[in-house]
Amino acid sequence: MKDAAEELRDNTALPFTQARAMPPSVYTSEAFLALETSSIFANEWFCVGRADALANAGDYVTLDLADQPIIVLRDKQGALKAMSNVCRHRMSTLLEGRGNTRSIVCPYHAWTYNLDGSLRGAPAMDQNEGFCKTDYSLPDIRCEEWQGWVFVTLNPAVPPVAVQLAQVLDHVADYNMANYSESFFETHIWDTNWKVLAENFMESYHLPVCHAGTIGGLSKLNEMICPPGEAAFNYHTILKDESLRIALAHPSNTRLKGERRRMTYLLAIYPSLLITLTPGYFWYLTLHPHGVGQVKIGFGGGMSNDYANDPDAQDNFKQLKTLLDAVNVEDKGCTEKVYRGLRSQAAEPGHLSHLERPNYDFAQYINARIQAADQKQDQS
Repeated sequence: MKDAAEELRDNTALPFTQARAMPPSVYTSEAFLALETSSIFANEWFCVGRADALANAGDYVTLDLADQPIIVLRDKQGALKAMSNVCRHRMSTLLEGRGNTRSIVCPYHAWTYNLDGSLRGAPAMDQNEGFCKTDYSLPDIRCEEWQGWVFVTLNPAVPPVAVQLAQVLDHVADYNMANYSESFFETHIWDTNWKVLAENFMESYHLPVCHAGTIGGLSKLNEMICPPGEAAFNYHTILKDESLRIALAHPSNTRLKGERRRMTYLLAIYPSLLITLTPGYFWYLTLHPHGVGQVKIGFGGGMSNDYANDPDAQDNFKQLKTLLDAVNVEDKGCTEKVYRGLRSQAAEPGHLSHLERPNYDFAQYINARIQAADQKQDQS
């Protein structure tokens, strides 16, 4: 009997013209999730969110990446820094969630670290002759900013983000993603596999049905363009009409020309940064497995700074956020139904539509990472 990795290898061997959805075992197997954690999330760049959400000294966010607790913060020199979120004493985690702090204080024994990770103080340690504060800095973790996005990785050898994602700018350099400001960020946990939600974002084939109560009526399948993806990402585009003004390029925006002034890019940056980028606003998801049947979601968004001084821009964005929340409710229902179906004994992968080309490319990416890890293990 084949395991999930073997089933995926056979599945992805077919050309796109014959492609099917990924096998159910890829979503439901605990062993396959372990492979994804070690070969993908422990090795790739993972997006934490937006740099402008960490604007001030002491602003921080925490996350668990491949089971490793991490702090990302803005230090006193104004630089972004990532480090282990584990105390060097008795190994408690340190900070939780997001916020601002002057120092990092362990909630267990109050060992206190500076924002650069160096140990400032440790109560009642003066009688241990082997103790030296300089030996106890928090370990650094690679952290880079690209186009206003903050990435971390556990892999010291992976190429820089700007190198890996250079081709993204071939498509959206004129959108200037660094020129957008985040106005909200939320975390959610849904009862579905992380790949189900990633694939849901990657295709707009489902919009007319799953989103019939919100944006489905505005979604024209014949205007969706789904080209082949690239090594580090895939994308598709949709043209917006004038019903939502802040989805269009601001009159002061001279960078975007012609149809691009109303073109939305849906960028899926592997493994799990999913960006809806319009000329006027953006929203995004950043996904991490929370077990086989759950996904932890970072959900954020904001506006192009071109709209910052418009008197009605914030009111328009509030209306948009209300719409996005309603769309999320619909997506939650659809993706959780898919996961329940994947666990059925009757579940078999069907053929893909031409509008699901990004899903095919995503499967190729997953398979390549899993097979490379298997080959590396065989050689060791």
